[in-house]
Amino acid sequence: QVQLVESGGGLVQTGGSLRLSCAASASIYSLNTMGWYRQAPGKERELVGITRGGSTTYADSVKGRFTISRDNAKNLVYLQMNSLKPEDTAVYYCNADPLQRLLGRYWGQGTQVTVSS
Repeated sequence: QVQLVESGGGLVQTGGSLRLSCAASASIYSLNTMGWYRQAPGKERELVGITRGGSTTYADSVKGRFTISRDNAKNLVYLQMNSLKPEDTAVYYCNADPLQRLLGRYWGQGTQVTVSS
């Protein structure tokens, strides 16, 4: 069982930046799948970016603006979000798994990001 806790969400203006953090209860060295997803009101949860086996891919909608990084010593995974747009408004979730999977089995509780126009 892996517990994940997101933080760092909030309200930001269009063009601004936020950095989300995901704290894992397990060593992130052991997590071969780590990703971020988001869900906007009335929409399905969608992939933002995911790292599997050392390779990271991003959704086209965030490519070039969002970056996933890790602090192994602190067991933290970050989502740096720049040039935010109103359409980035959503609840952002951290997702992880010790195995390399298309979708990790473990989820955080989510953190709200609101981008005002």
